[in-house]
Amino acid sequence: MPVEQVLIADTLVDVAMPAPGDRMPGLSMAGFHGRAGDVLALDVVPYPALTMFVDLGDNALIMDDGTGERRHGSVVVGVAPSGVRGCAREVELLQIRLSPLLAQSVSAIAPHLGSEFLDLAEFWGPDTERLHERLRDAPSWDARFALVRRALLRRVENARTADPELDWIWDRMATEHGRVRVERLADEVGWSRKRLWSRFRAHTGLTPKYAANLIRFDHAVHLLAAGRTPAAVAADCGFTDQSHLHHDVLAFTGLTPAKAAHAPWLTVDPIAWQPQAGTFLQDPPVRAGPC
Repeated sequence: MPVEQVLIADTLVDVAMPAPGDRMPGLSMAGFHGRAGDVLALDVVPYPALTMFVDLGDNALIMDDGTGERRHGSVVVGVAPSGVRGCAREVELLQIRLSPLLAQSVSAIAPHLGSEFLDLAEFWGPDTERLHERLRDAPSWDARFALVRRALLRRVENARTADPELDWIWDRMATEHGRVRVERLADEVGWSRKRLWSRFRAHTGLTPKYAANLIRFDHAVHLLAAGRTPAAVAADCGFTDQSHLHHDVLAFTGLTPAKAAHAPWLTVDPIAWQPQAGTFLQDPPVRAGPC
């Protein structure tokens, strides 16, 4: 199990990651452990995944939705949070990111999680307390990661699977960093644009256009954090111009590209969320007969 330390807003945090061979498509996990001298507060920004924050302390994590509503302990945040901020002094946290299609297989309410956040029990259901107890009692981060994988696999095996075309479409969007046209994807899987739009939204809670823009934004902001200039990022990521990049980054984060590039929430990403091999299919699935 790889473990590294990272400085997040003046707090030194141990970050544990699953071994590369232990990963599964659509799932990313990281464990965080540390103690802040003062309260550590970080904004939760849009990301092309649904995020489970599993508090393994004593309800030390506080999530604020920006309107004054607060939740203590484990929560789930949708792909487009607005004003959500997490605060804690002692950090013992397992963060789980699920692609929208994997999330849909895990919980029936996943497609309705856009800008919302809710208690983990509302998302996971009656087994939540048992999962919490087993994760707290696990002897290592490796054991915790394995518990989560097994729990997810059981749910996926018992779930109604999404159309294979949707898996291919999502992977194509991710592989091309959002630089795709919905009409072309529809043609490649043999669907009409209307069918793609309808099926995609029903299974992910997102429109294809929003999903592509979100994936492109995420790629762009990480290039900014790596030191690329806004002009270069705008050109490489397919934005019309630099003002278009500025508009999207501001819309997703409330920050200018220059400020977003140095935002604390990006500090941990190169360590905790290292790129993984996807499930990208070289050829779109083909079905016999009409769609």
